[in-house]
Amino acid sequence: MRQPAAAAQELNDYIRAFQYSRAILTGIELDVFGAIGNGASAEEVAQRVGADARATEMLLNALAALGIIEKRNGVFLNTEVSSQQLTGEARLALMHTVHLWPRWSTLTECVRAGTAVRHEEIGERGEDWTEAFIAAMHRNALERAPVVVDSVGAAGVRRMLDIGGGSGAYSIAFAQANPELHADILDLPSVAPIAERHIARAGLSGRVKTRVGDLRRDDYGAGYDLVFISAICHMLGPEENVDMLKKSFAALNAGGRIVIQDFILEKDKTAPLIAAIFALNMLVGTERGSSYSEDEYTDWLQKTGFGEVRKIRLPGPTDLMVGRKL
Repeated sequence: MRQPAAAAQELNDYIRAFQYSRAILTGIELDVFGAIGNGASAEEVAQRVGADARATEMLLNALAALGIIEKRNGVFLNTEVSSQQLTGEARLALMHTVHLWPRWSTLTECVRAGTAVRHEEIGERGEDWTEAFIAAMHRNALERAPVVVDSVGAAGVRRMLDIGGGSGAYSIAFAQANPELHADILDLPSVAPIAERHIARAGLSGRVKTRVGDLRRDDYGAGYDLVFISAICHMLGPEENVDMLKKSFAALNAGGRIVIQDFILEKDKTAPLIAAIFALNMLVGTERGSSYSEDEYTDWLQKTGFGEVRKIRLPGPTDLMVGRKL
């Protein structure tokens, strides 16, 4: 058991953590890590990012104190981690977290209101937001996709529907695992061109296609052996998820499977921590979204006709719920 003094210190650390986060996010937003390059003074960094020299030095000193960068004889240097994780394409992905800040600042109002008070649909958020959001999702998916494919298996899948498939990373991974698999990625018109870039780079334009549509409003088609839904259910309310699963059931061939990847809460919804905190992320960013429990997913899947419902635990923050159209 933690001593009271240790518990109090941990509480204070949590309370002040936003200050550390904001310093790093400002560094990302201004691209000071890219401006540092192979080494630069505060004045040089300020000039490169279009900021005040005095204030830039204060920010860089704080980042050095945090160990994010180094300072030697008045020259600031990237560490191996900041060079790899906070510049270039990695920085683009982290800009999604920068964009979360204004919405998280409304958490108190959202708790009072019961929903997001500054809500915009994804298609309304502008090109910069969309590029950063899909880059963040792609970065995560590149790590998760091989684990998901290994856990689910691609054998026997001829046609796959990837609902809200974003960059296409999962469809690409399934197609790479099975040379007979063809995948359709259903997503918004602002997202489809990004997916097409990734598909072309993977050399899979002949087998992985995009289909512009709205997962809430449009029909999903038919004749699929696998419907894959990753990081979508948390954006929707329970009724919307049931509707999505009904349309997924109709889209599947007999014997076909549905695979849902998401943050899945334990029964009392207090664990795992990342899923509980992510529920707040959905509170501030969506009208009805949340993190959901295994029991809720099981109920929805069974209610919409799926059998053989089971949870597959994965390493990392997300798990799978699987059902079959019997």
